[in-house]
Amino acid sequence: MAIPAIQDSIVAGVDGSPSSAAAVEWAARNAALRDRPLVLVHVVPSPMVTTAPWPQLPLPDDAFRVMQEEGERLLAQARAAAEQAGAGEVRTAVLQAGIVGTLTELSRDADRIVVGSRGQTALGRMLLGSVSTGLVHQAECPVVIVRDGDQPPGDAPVLVGIDGSPASELATEVAFEEASVRQVELVALHGWRDTSLFHYPGLDTESLQTQAEAVLAERLAGWQERYPDVTVRRVVVAEHPARALVQRAEEAQLVVVGSRGRSGLTGKLLGSVSTGVVHSVRVPVMVARPR
Repeated sequence: MAIPAIQDSIVAGVDGSPSSAAAVEWAARNAALRDRPLVLVHVVPSPMVTTAPWPQLPLPDDAFRVMQEEGERLLAQARAAAEQAGAGEVRTAVLQAGIVGTLTELSRDADRIVVGSRGQTALGRMLLGSVSTGLVHQAECPVVIVRDGDQPPGDAPVLVGIDGSPASELATEVAFEEASVRQVELVALHGWRDTSLFHYPGLDTESLQTQAEAVLAERLAGWQERYPDVTVRRVVVAEHPARALVQRAEEAQLVVVGSRGRSGLTGKLLGSVSTGVVHSVRVPVMVARPR
């Protein structure tokens, strides 16, 4: 089947898993809020599959037909769920290729990519499957990771982590937009603590706290002018940013992080912050990937 029109659409991966079902419902509500088309995609492997470390193995002759039919069945169920959740225009496609590569390609034109945290083949103890992990690192638009289970209330705030980096600036932009369209409060969190700093005697933590508050206020100023409808609550804490975000995530409906950040005090790259958040929190997480 040909790839459907993707431009400015919300794209959701469908694989029949519980977290995929949750992702479809989240994507449908988001598409309705943002007045975007929703594209539901199910990807089946190509006729030749690699089973490392062995050579490529051909699939049986009728395997693709069976998988195509199963994909169409899953998409029909997903379409019904999406329409019930409020989505307007819904398109579907069964595509034959690698899953991560296909969704990454679609992300070049998509408004958002939404996937479940774990697919049908993920190990029980794994918090993220290979698809969600791959997209967090490769997609070219914001990626939303949704877990199965009860979803947070629609009046809960949006939570964003801000550290002053370019990735954080993109996350701030996305978070303001999400809070505005949902008409909810935005909680802007800056965790400035770097544990290595606390080995130095006589460290003036009060001064560092004041500096961190000033940095956060400066980073938010322009965005507050652009989105006057968004109420912002600033939170500056002497904690590691990932830990601070995880601790406050349960009070939010969505957590937004940059795909790569840095500490405002040390200049150290902190890709571990977004990684720690997507692996730890139960609420939907949006990783603001750059175009």
